[in-house]
Amino acid sequence: MALNLEALSILCEESRKNNRIDPRQFDNYKVKRGLRYPDGTGVMAGLTRICNVHGYVVDEGERRPVEGVLTYRGMDVRDIVRNCQADNRFSFEETVWLLLFGYLPDAVTLRTFTDLLSDARELPEYFAEDMIIKAPSPNIMNKLARSVLALYSYDARPDDMSLENVLRQSISVIAQLPTIMEYAYQVKRRHYDHESMFFHPVVPGQSTAEFILGALRNDRQFTDEEAKLLDLCLTLHAEHGGGNNSSFACRVLTSSGTDTYSAIAGAIGSLKGPRHGGANIKVMEMMGHIQTGVKVWEDEDEVAAFLEKLIRREAGDRSGLIYGMGHAVYTLSDPRAVLLKEAARRQAAEAGLERQFALLELVEKLTPAVFARVKRQEKQMCANVDLYSGLVYQSLGIPPELFTPMFAVARIAGWCAHRIEEILTGGKIIRPAYKSVCARQEYLPLRDRKPLSERLR
Repeated sequence: MALNLEALSILCEESRKNNRIDPRQFDNYKVKRGLRYPDGTGVMAGLTRICNVHGYVVDEGERRPVEGVLTYRGMDVRDIVRNCQADNRFSFEETVWLLLFGYLPDAVTLRTFTDLLSDARELPEYFAEDMIIKAPSPNIMNKLARSVLALYSYDARPDDMSLENVLRQSISVIAQLPTIMEYAYQVKRRHYDHESMFFHPVVPGQSTAEFILGALRNDRQFTDEEAKLLDLCLTLHAEHGGGNNSSFACRVLTSSGTDTYSAIAGAIGSLKGPRHGGANIKVMEMMGHIQTGVKVWEDEDEVAAFLEKLIRREAGDRSGLIYGMGHAVYTLSDPRAVLLKEAARRQAAEAGLERQFALLELVEKLTPAVFARVKRQEKQMCANVDLYSGLVYQSLGIPPELFTPMFAVARIAGWCAHRIEEILTGGKIIRPAYKSVCARQEYLPLRDRKPLSERLR
């Protein structure tokens, strides 16, 4: 049977018959789908000292919304950002150190660590030629995962699970992921977009944000304000609690005893999904639909009417979602969105994107009431970090295909921290239970089986 469109359609129908589970059965067996309780809160699956996400309190059995707080190693991310901004310093490198080691570095240690990351950005000899240039991918996240896996072959001790070796690997891959991203993007430009590609040498001593902007631009020119804005994005995306999908994926793989490169590649695969790291791209796509479908962007009634169409699956990608709005934990506010919104407002004014920023603000303002009206239910809803991050990247001239890879370049700090914590304190392979609801079948000899054509009658 050739796998033409008709045959595939037949096979898909067979697959649907035997792979769909009645949603009522999940209720019957009290299954926590998505490892979440019915109210959306997560099932407790572990303990961590790395990060905490706080967005509500439970008062006499009821969830009560509160302002969102994000802490790295017990430290409010707002304090990290505000203090670095007051000193006119980059914050991402000290955030990486904080996540890995649990405390803030002194000035000498921070400078040494920043230089260490800068020195480690270079890829192994011939790696770029053999693994990236000769094997381009239209999707940068795909290339990140494949390249990280390939680094295994260049490591003399890839399977050594000692803390010393895992720390060495972690610092190395944190430093190299931005370089891989830049190479993968340039090769994608040449191979798929038929544009010129260029590779700049690593500049010693640069911060991660400076390296990224310098490598992205043909003339290598950027302002200190631009680099500090990108640095803010990296800091805010560096970690978000052990329960986020990609960090949990990294811990699940780590619990099996696998190597660093496999665990990080798995986390990248998780972040690639549009329900996780790909959400900022979906925000920009959604805003394109709104800008096209709304004649007067400043008209609240017209914008609200279009948002209603989005929720009713009558416009946009027909998903029924308002991307960039709502969060599993945050209720009144997402602290990352609050900080990024301030920066986005300033950058939008400089980049001539004031109307686009104002439209985003309007979406943030109107969505909760529109959602409540359409869904006939009250739900506390705030903007999440994805609502404004896309506009920030756009204002910096970062192309959309790099939005999610930028997320990975930041979040790898959290992944490595969770991997180390899992190695030191996990102890057991993560293996949740699944209840089988398949009826028992007797084995049929080959001669007694119905032809597929008869099964489909």
